[in-house]
Amino acid sequence: MGLFKFAVVLGLTVFSQIKLFAASDPMVGMQSISDTQYLKLESKILKRDFHLLIKLPASYQECADCLYPVVYLLDGGAVYPMLAGYYNYLRHEEVVPEVILVGISYGSNDFKTGNFRSTDYTAPSSERSFWGGASQYQQVLIKEVLPTVEAKYPANPQKRVIFGQSLAGQFVLYNALTQPELFYGHISSNPALHRNLEWFLKPSKSTQQTQLFVAKGNLDNEVFRIPSDKWVKHWTNVTSAPFTLETKMLDGYGHFSVITESFRHGLGWLFAATVSQ
Repeated sequence: MGLFKFAVVLGLTVFSQIKLFAASDPMVGMQSISDTQYLKLESKILKRDFHLLIKLPASYQECADCLYPVVYLLDGGAVYPMLAGYYNYLRHEEVVPEVILVGISYGSNDFKTGNFRSTDYTAPSSERSFWGGASQYQQVLIKEVLPTVEAKYPANPQKRVIFGQSLAGQFVLYNALTQPELFYGHISSNPALHRNLEWFLKPSKSTQQTQLFVAKGNLDNEVFRIPSDKWVKHWTNVTSAPFTLETKMLDGYGHFSVITESFRHGLGWLFAATVSQ
């Protein structure tokens, strides 16, 4: 075989192997999230499936007695890949503690194929008949998601954190008002309260306490920004709130671009005593 023909054959062989490997393992090139573990949760409460994406801390294999905070990411199918990779860099600078990340995913962006975020994350609204499923989704967390994670991984149930953006940010506020003790910390990023703000201005009946961080981008669309501004103003002046409230305006960020900064600042505030910066 001539040298040229050999080179061509070798090149085609290598190329075909690369294609085969990439097709069989699309995660191989994403080293920041290639260690993601997967659990399928078949919800008996909602009769729907959820997909749990789990990233364990670097010290997981070396520390048999460690219990880690767990950060639950709503809209996990979209938010987990973004924040799991970002979390790696934050750990290099030690601006956040070691945590277990859990993305709770619908496995779809379309309600026709299973994405029910507009129902699951929302309190009732007179403008949308399909809003108002937050109480049931909360039960999914309490009875199915949290027990599943805490039975399988070294999770500290006293250090649970929930993160949500937009409508998921609405659910974070819902939980902080109704079941604040369920999570040690709540991070709500640009919460969307544009169709049911009145519900979120009602007095809370809970006597428990939690920590709540609300991040807002100053470039957020006014349809979201104005209601959330009213929410912040209201609860800043309430002395009987079931949470310690910290708010932060993030300059230069819009409705979705704020996600990574909300995550960083929220975790930094919640765990300020356990990180170096």
